[in-house]
Amino acid sequence: MKTLTVNCPTCSEPAQWSRENSFRPFCSERCQLIDLGQWADGSYHVPGEIIALEETGDDTG
Repeated sequence: MKTLTVNCPTCSEPAQWSRENSFRPFCSERCQLIDLGQWADGSYHVPGEIIALEETGDDTG
């Protein structure tokens, strides 16, 4: 069976899409963490309306 190869979304290097590559679709842990960091710092976001949360009056969180 032929292994599917995709381009890493971070660095564009070839990455195997298989169970052996636990970082798929990324080529490495480094690229996976770079992507996560960009979501965490707001570089990436999903567009949409900002919704104000209503206060419930309880102190649970």
